[in-house]
Amino acid sequence: MSLMVDAARIAAGVNIVLLLGLLSIWIRNYRAVPGGVLRGLILFGTLLLAENVVALYFYFNAPAMPPLAVEVMMILQVLEAVGIAVLFYTTWQ
Repeated sequence: MSLMVDAARIAAGVNIVLLLGLLSIWIRNYRAVPGGVLRGLILFGTLLLAENVVALYFYFNAPAMPPLAVEVMMILQVLEAVGIAVLFYTTWQ
């Protein structure tokens, strides 16, 4: 189970780094061309960043979780990392 928690920690850390990159791009673009879509993306990125920071905190400090919960959270965290990586790639283009 430790391997699953480590994978979830790594995925949450990757998510945080990617989201910080996305937010910096979106904020820079918003300063150049303000718009509702960019405001929405900035809000979305901020909320997703908060979720990942809290998840990472719990992966390091929470009491023992049931193995099924850890497995499901790890899968979701990895899928989220893939989704954010795709979003980062398309935004970078």
